[in-house]
Amino acid sequence: MPRFFVTSSQINGDTVTILGEDAHHISRSLRCAVGDSVTVCDMSRTEYTCALTDFLPDRVLAKILSVASCSTEPPVRITLYQALPKGDKLDTVIQKAVECGASRIVPFESERCVVRLKSDSEGRKTERRLRIAHEAAKQCGRGILPEVGETVPFADMLRLAGTADTVFFCYEGDGTAPIGTLLRNTCLPQGGEIALIIGSEGGFSVREAELARSMGFLMTGLGPRILRTETAPLFALACISCHFELSETANNTIKNCEKKQFPIAIYPKSV
Repeated sequence: MPRFFVTSSQINGDTVTILGEDAHHISRSLRCAVGDSVTVCDMSRTEYTCALTDFLPDRVLAKILSVASCSTEPPVRITLYQALPKGDKLDTVIQKAVECGASRIVPFESERCVVRLKSDSEGRKTERRLRIAHEAAKQCGRGILPEVGETVPFADMLRLAGTADTVFFCYEGDGTAPIGTLLRNTCLPQGGEIALIIGSEGGFSVREAELARSMGFLMTGLGPRILRTETAPLFALACISCHFELSETANNTIKNCEKKQFPIAIYPKSV
């Protein structure tokens, strides 16, 4: 069933008004007719099964048939902080990260990035990345429209990530613990936020890693194999999803804990 996102102002009683490109897509591309069914999400994890009732020049109207809480959203919010990769890899990361459950993606510039922030084109790039995220959200049945932020410097990324309940800093150097071990010891409140930080092709410098460590971030390894920068976030997101959504104990992993109650330790060897 086609899926569309609307704001709360577009829902009035049992009537939903679909505007803009979505309305055009329904009437011209999908060639829907009165009575056809669509799913509408309000971007707050509520979805509506609707029947199309009216096709107007600038909008499409639909009647709400049923309302349900969206079951496709992870029980935790995940923000992916991705260092700028080369080429169009970031587009792929955004698309797949949305499919894997990320709520927000924030690109950042680190010491070893080959690609550098260009402020004159940043707005245009962010707009394109948002379109990629939104199309992915529709395709995979998300209950929210994930955000894509503008590219930020490394220091700003650390500050933003530090507001999350738990921060995983993925690092191939010494002093890390396996992400599975850290997840088993992670205590999150209902709806808590995880920040996941991934480096570029060259990884992170020792200086950057020490800055992250000094902020209490969890230094984690992603296994014995070397993962590409576009593979690492998807691997880590899959691990998080398995722990919080797919494991036998998933329903018991969200606990009412105080913020940042996770172990901070130096581990002997990268894994």
